[in-house]
Amino acid sequence: MITEKISWWKSRLTDVDAVFASASKGRVSTLCKSAGGRGVGMIEYGQPRDYNRRANYNSACGARDTRYYADKTGAPPVILLVGAIHAQELEGTAALLGLINIIETGRDFRGEDSALGELIEESGCRLIIIPVMNPDGRARCEPDSMVGLTNEDLRHWGQGRWLDGTLCGWPGCKSVHPIKEAVSFLGAYYNDDGINFMHDNFFNPMAAETAVLLRLAEDEAADYTILLHGGSNCTNVLLQPNYVPPHIREAVRALALRTAELSETAGLPSSVQKISDDTGTPPPSFNLASAIHHICGGVCAVYESNQGLIEKNSYDAETILRLHYMLFEGVIREAHGVRL
Repeated sequence: MITEKISWWKSRLTDVDAVFASASKGRVSTLCKSAGGRGVGMIEYGQPRDYNRRANYNSACGARDTRYYADKTGAPPVILLVGAIHAQELEGTAALLGLINIIETGRDFRGEDSALGELIEESGCRLIIIPVMNPDGRARCEPDSMVGLTNEDLRHWGQGRWLDGTLCGWPGCKSVHPIKEAVSFLGAYYNDDGINFMHDNFFNPMAAETAVLLRLAEDEAADYTILLHGGSNCTNVLLQPNYVPPHIREAVRALALRTAELSETAGLPSSVQKISDDTGTPPPSFNLASAIHHICGGVCAVYESNQGLIEKNSYDAETILRLHYMLFEGVIREAHGVRL
């Protein structure tokens, strides 16, 4: 099943191309080529920093002074926003393209004015946006959003189908990796090689896309990286990352509390997750969010969005979009360190 397209909901690869082509304030570039040969595009606002680097982050921690990795004295924060790692989770993509249009024109694709662009400029932050990290998966996913679809539709387009035609589902879709040879339909979780970037081998990445995203976070010494995901019909929430030090968990919670406050003030639902303690058997996964922290020292978290399925707790498309704007405002304010 595919629902009717929402005119202002931009999530196709052609939408990314069109938004990038019309941008004049940001610098557009191709981060890398996907396994299927598609460009992974990004746009940057603000100037790159010279951190007087002498060591990688891990070595600088060993030297007990992270300034050997990145001396950020007086430097505005760097924020990295990444959409469509799982490319049926398109809520973040639609919101990121809306954010780019706000920065460029002062309004989003609904025609609504927004002060987000002014806030970004006032904060002085360096903002890097990747609307679709997984263009292979996006090319494979026919719907533009999951709004109005069923949970079965989501599983089909997202995780795909095993060789016998049954739905892979979650978390069973992670039981084979790479999954390409084990499925009759490769879902949008994966690139064309069947690799799920969230669970790549981060010490020796299987996917060029994973490797280049880690390199970007390292080169930029990203202060905040938000990986935008969809969580069926959850109440939107920032997930606590695993295997990170306490101050990072506290920073994620602080951002979640600030975002919840903004959402509640706007009459929108909110949720704040408790700080995790890495207990359990088997242990929680050391996933992409964990890896990004350990390569650059910054705050990295997964943001799970309601996807508007025909299920309990369904949000409409406009609510989903507005909640992302609350998150973007929250991370800009939190990264800047003051209530602008």
